[in-house]
Amino acid sequence: MTKVHSRSLHTCLSVRLTWTVATLAIAAIPTAALLAQERGAPYTIAETGRGFDRLQDAVNAIGNARGTINIAPGRHTQCAVQTSGNISYLASEPGSVIFDGVTCEGKAALVLRGRGAEVSGLIFENMRVPDFNGAGIRLESGDLTVAQSWFRDSQQGILTASDTSARMVIDRSTFTRLGTCEGAGGCAHSVYTGDLAHVRITDSRFEQGRGGHYVKSRAARVDIAASSFDDAAGRATNYMIDLPGGASGQITNNWFVQGADKENHSAFIAVAAEGRSHDSRGLVVSGNVARLAPGVDRNTVFVADWSGEMGGIGENTLGRGLTRYEVR
Repeated sequence: MTKVHSRSLHTCLSVRLTWTVATLAIAAIPTAALLAQERGAPYTIAETGRGFDRLQDAVNAIGNARGTINIAPGRHTQCAVQTSGNISYLASEPGSVIFDGVTCEGKAALVLRGRGAEVSGLIFENMRVPDFNGAGIRLESGDLTVAQSWFRDSQQGILTASDTSARMVIDRSTFTRLGTCEGAGGCAHSVYTGDLAHVRITDSRFEQGRGGHYVKSRAARVDIAASSFDDAAGRATNYMIDLPGGASGQITNNWFVQGADKENHSAFIAVAAEGRSHDSRGLVVSGNVARLAPGVDRNTVFVADWSGEMGGIGENTLGRGLTRYEVR
């Protein structure tokens, strides 16, 4: 991951809190339980040691309780729908578990509508469905924490419904070659959230987009910090961050590069371009580094504000051709 420049105290506190949230479920599980893997079973419930050949069977066995599914290394052509409970999906060896090309309900590898879920150490790739919204994870209700995971070569990485009580945390994860505007219903994105209470993204990387935005969020509050948005090899991409209804929170200490192949190069960050659903007066944009990719010669805007509520942005390091802030 690209090195991100020094953080403000506010951002450091935010990142520290995110680390606590993202690791809470994992830290609560005894090490022996995490290492337990029934011989020959790719999916093991860590608390009981019971193994399953099908991921859906392991999810069903946890039911409305809280449990952890320890997933064996390998390429998995399965998917699952969680309708209740609070489940952690953990790679027994981070980065060794690949969910490849299989979706449930024509949506995603993991369709989540229980009380909550945690995902750690997994890779999701080649997710495609007829409506062009194929994702690694589809969150329909409940809270979600994603850590140390990789989403690549799919129509979307993570897609959520609206749940105004839900919170989503993404930490130390990578999103590569995602997004498309081929569908009749509009574009898909690397991360697209509905109207959630809070979205927090830290220490993550977005790169080589294939259409749409890198992050599009309708959440009331967003905290996006210490992450990189590398669009140098992007194709037909749009904004790096789109907050279509506005939001409070922070976009701080990130690194942005805008590439040459853009469907829309008019701004890096867009605020309230589709209306003012949330108050944007508390949105802080500071400590970021943004520039055009080598060989790209154009004028663009770092933050375009349709709400008119922000009143400007903080100190950021901007390259040539970038206007820092513009009300539209």
